Amino acid sequence: MEPRRAVYTHAQLTRLFNPRSVAIYGASPNAASLGARTIANMAKYQGKFIRINPRYDKIGDEPCYPSVAAAPEKPDCAVFCMPRDGIEAALIDCADSGVGGAVIFASGYTETGVPEHVAEQARLTAIAREAGIRVIGPNTLGFVNFTTTAMVSFASAELEVNRPRGPGVGIVSQSGAVGFALGQSERRGVNLSHVLTFGNGADVHIADEIAFLAGDPDCAAIACLFEGMPHPLQLLEAGEMAWKAGKAVVICKLGQGKAAATAALSHTGSLAGSTQAYMALFERAGFIVVPAVEHLIETAAFFAKVGRPRSRGVAALGASGGALIAAADAAEAHGVPMPQPPQDMLQRLRPFVPEYGALRNPCDLTAMMVRDNNIAGQAVEAMLTGDTYGAMVAPHSSLSQGSLPRALGMAEVGKRLGKPVCFSFSGGWIGGPGMFESEMNPHLQCFQSVDRCFATLAAWHKREDRLLDFEKHGPRKRARVSPAGATETAARLMAASNSQTLTEREAKAVLAAYGVPVVQEQLVQSAREAATAAQKLGFPVALKVESPDLPHKTEAGVIRLNLNSVAAVEAAYDDVMANAGKAAPKARINGVLVQPMVPPGLEIMVGARIDPLFGPLIVVGLGGIFVELLKDTALELAPVTTREARNMLESLKGAALFDGFRGGAAVDLDALSAIIVRLSEFAADHRDTVTELDVNPLICTGNRIVAVDALIVRGVR
Repeated sequence: MEPRRAVYTHAQLTRLFNPRSVAIYGASPNAASLGARTIANMAKYQGKFIRINPRYDKIGDEPCYPSVAAAPEKPDCAVFCMPRDGIEAALIDCADSGVGGAVIFASGYTETGVPEHVAEQARLTAIAREAGIRVIGPNTLGFVNFTTTAMVSFASAELEVNRPRGPGVGIVSQSGAVGFALGQSERRGVNLSHVLTFGNGADVHIADEIAFLAGDPDCAAIACLFEGMPHPLQLLEAGEMAWKAGKAVVICKLGQGKAAATAALSHTGSLAGSTQAYMALFERAGFIVVPAVEHLIETAAFFAKVGRPRSRGVAALGASGGALIAAADAAEAHGVPMPQPPQDMLQRLRPFVPEYGALRNPCDLTAMMVRDNNIAGQAVEAMLTGDTYGAMVAPHSSLSQGSLPRALGMAEVGKRLGKPVCFSFSGGWIGGPGMFESEMNPHLQCFQSVDRCFATLAAWHKREDRLLDFEKHGPRKRARVSPAGATETAARLMAASNSQTLTEREAKAVLAAYGVPVVQEQLVQSAREAATAAQKLGFPVALKVESPDLPHKTEAGVIRLNLNSVAAVEAAYDDVMANAGKAAPKARINGVLVQPMVPPGLEIMVGARIDPLFGPLIVVGLGGIFVELLKDTALELAPVTTREARNMLESLKGAALFDGFRGGAAVDLDALSAIIVRLSEFAADHRDTVTELDVNPLICTGNRIVAVDALIVRGVR
């Protein structure tokens, strides 16, 4: 894998994605050829074509050249419509001629897994990087720039490549076929700026394309269909560019299951990576995650049209009681507030709601709304005036000829008041009367389901929370909380160990250097020493065999708990030593640890690992046996801030346990969050020498939190 590089900027990709002239390698009079199909797809392109094919002097009435070097002018971008065996020479021709960008359609590279083909793609990358040519592909369908009406692709995707009506949605897709299919949303009225694909991503990848769109004035929001990438942390850099540009990035991650991840590898040769780690990365980058492809365009189109919410309350209004009930269900499911109208609003609404309707939120205007197209707009104005509601949802159970006038009347109100009016269509007539015009309208937000509508409103509110936090506190600062010198002390303690897997005692000494509270203990070599230590530490006590060769002590039978007398301790010592000999006859035994029993409390697990793609990751969950039984965990990129650590805890399904366990005091979440931050800093500090950390459990009893067991595994990468 090549080293991680800086993300390309908009300026570095302009000659590729916004070319003034394009060379077509493999131009041909054969209408079925890739070259001819690409030229046909660019019928509306206003820039200049340069046809390249050594077999022809002319194609029709147009001149054709044997190479770019032989052409009278040097293009911004070259498109390779030719088999794999000719690509490398053509790219060298472009490198020698100062071409700025290249599109490689050919397949049969990294995605095959064949070493020679992988090496061939690596050579293309090296040639491009040295010459400063920005390349998409190989194994790509190309791209569409709606602003320049350039469809640089051989695909027959039935796209209408029309100039956008203003800043629209820019699509980035690892899958060319699905990306171009999403581009067909232009036919239903969605305003698009670009469809960018990248195939194998030998050079330009998803982070670069996000960065390009972040800097492009014709793009208002970014929709990403994503499988995997070799350097996912580049997304943080691209996300920051989009954030600073005020553009929402909506992303759908494919390849979340094991079978799908394998398919993703064979598709583009990209690493699928851990879904949970990607979700943590998307969250940190400020992306809006949607669960399925079908959500992508609707959500991005919403963010391309709307400003910031003026209020968190959402109103719902319509002619179908059933559709309005569905809206209320969706709002509750997604945590979107639907407050009831204040008294003065009810007075304004009353003239439009018959007595058999519902003068509330959701507001059922009944069939009166259909009989008089003015009623809908007037009712929307009555509800959106003031501070109670920041958006209106108008669920449509069906489409009819009267839909459009009502829609336009509502849109005019939304435009005047600066609040989005959202149409959700639940009928079976996709594309029925008024739908295209509604989608085209910059003041109407359209959804194919009421659930997706409220999911998007929830994401809108969440993004606003982040914006407000940014405005109040500035960029998130990751100030260290671990003691000064912790890194050096921990490194010294780990270096002193004779084993790759530190003993529990060694691991806890390392974590104590980071300010993590750990249980007291004493290492003994005999039953008599164990009894003396128990009397010193105070009964009841626990005994554990210390051995670097027995990391899983419970399974080996080398732990005894709740020992309340000298006799019990001495007998337990003999018992655990005997079990150690049976479990691993050749195990190195350092002795037996004697520890005071920690009072029962809520058990929390904190772990860390160093991922080859994401670097240090920190995971938190309910501890003890529950970590495997319930699989209730939260994962973040390390290090985390105190706020991020607390969010991890509060996101757990068992978070209610923090309010009091078995009648005890509530857990001190501030103290627990600080410990998680310290452990995350340990993982980040020692990413080059530690592969795994496991603290299980941290026992939480009110404001007393103590690590009872710990595991640290070293391994130089």
